[in-house]
Amino acid sequence: MSFSKDIKDELSRNIPTGRHCQIAEIAAIISLCGKISVNERNQYFIKIVTENLTVARKYFILIKETFQVEIMIQVKRNSYLKKSKSYSLIIKDSAMSLQILKATKLINFQGEIEEDLSIVSNLIVQNTCCKRAFIRGAFLAAGSMSDPEKTYHFEIITTTEAKAVQLRDLIRFFEVDAKVIKRKKYYVVYVKDGAQIVDVLNIMEAHKALMDLENIRILKEMRNSINRQVNCETANISKTVTAAGKQLEDILYIRDTIGFHDLSSGLKEIAELRIEQPDASLKELGSMLSKPIGKSGVNHRLRKLSEIAESIREHKEEK
Repeated sequence: MSFSKDIKDELSRNIPTGRHCQIAEIAAIISLCGKISVNERNQYFIKIVTENLTVARKYFILIKETFQVEIMIQVKRNSYLKKSKSYSLIIKDSAMSLQILKATKLINFQGEIEEDLSIVSNLIVQNTCCKRAFIRGAFLAAGSMSDPEKTYHFEIITTTEAKAVQLRDLIRFFEVDAKVIKRKKYYVVYVKDGAQIVDVLNIMEAHKALMDLENIRILKEMRNSINRQVNCETANISKTVTAAGKQLEDILYIRDTIGFHDLSSGLKEIAELRIEQPDASLKELGSMLSKPIGKSGVNHRLRKLSEIAESIREHKEEK
């Protein structure tokens, strides 16, 4: 099961206790995956079409709980994708359909269908709890989330820019920086920051999914931290090995050209020790000297030897 399905399965079992929140969630589902039709006798019918069984189940429960109306259910198998099914939930009682549309503010006083009103321009989402319910319904109807093991991406698809902007503003009410982008003929409300997606899950009251995401984020951060540390240590080791190789090359060049007899006792000792211990660190070399010194002292002597080697090379080139 995908992470999106896990979230929707959890949300489908979350039935608001307040009628106002139930209506807000119904409004979101109808607004984002519903169809409202009016026949020649001015009768209204509501139809919800979804490929997600959890969405169909949640809508069915909400409608039955809130309006005690009969719903006709149709299941259709996709002819192209044999395993895929679509679920249609139809309210054929015109009077009840009209009552639902009025309650969800999807219809105005003139009897005109204005779905964009369902988001912010009416009383159903004035309460904070109803805003949460509406966002939850919107995600159930048209939302998805990527596998957080790979990337963080939360989105809800809408059919109009007005709906997208209004839904974005609803999410921003909770101080989550949601954005809108156009994708082909749709408008997508999305959040890409992992911490902010956690906040969105909290807004929708998907607490189990929230904990699962937090655990994944912690593990990813730990892995990234370990990888950074390993990369840093690898780079340091590589740098140390390269430096040690150059030091040894310079020391052997001095030995094979002018020898060590003219070097000071300190330089001679560190030169001979580096030949004997080519892989030792500066700290280790310092502790092996007859009079131990620190890393900076060892580094100073080795740098001096490199300068002598370079001087010999330049002198030979001049000749």
